[in-house]
Amino acid sequence: MTIYLASDHAGFSFKEQLHEHLLSLGYVVEDCGAFHKDPEDDYPDFVIPASLKVLENPGSRGIVIGGSGQGEAMAANKVKGVRAAVYYGGSLDIVRLARAHNNATVLSLGARFVSLEEAVEAVHIFLEQPFEQGRHERRVGKLEE
Repeated sequence: MTIYLASDHAGFSFKEQLHEHLLSLGYVVEDCGAFHKDPEDDYPDFVIPASLKVLENPGSRGIVIGGSGQGEAMAANKVKGVRAAVYYGGSLDIVRLARAHNNATVLSLGARFVSLEEAVEAVHIFLEQPFEQGRHERRVGKLEE
């Protein structure tokens, strides 16, 4: 599975660390930026290209990181066919259900609200949890109409 990563300056450090972690697990990882920490950068410039790559490569996933993760998810969801879910702490069931019931293809993390350890755990769930299909497939299909 190929993983596309993107972040703005607020998520840059997490992205760099997650990149190394995912490589150590044997994933193919493509960094879509930011490529250096610049407080003047704009997350759509990195998140939208990463989301387009997820859409173009079935079976791949995206992980996008910002301060809250909210804007990054909004940018990712502008790409028709991408389904981004936000995790910024609390129960990890939200990540599990985003995959199992919603077939989320992009995970958006809020770096100002989760520790790196929580982010790693959320990423593992996001990458390992299969989509349950069944009744959920019909519902997710309506998002594509």
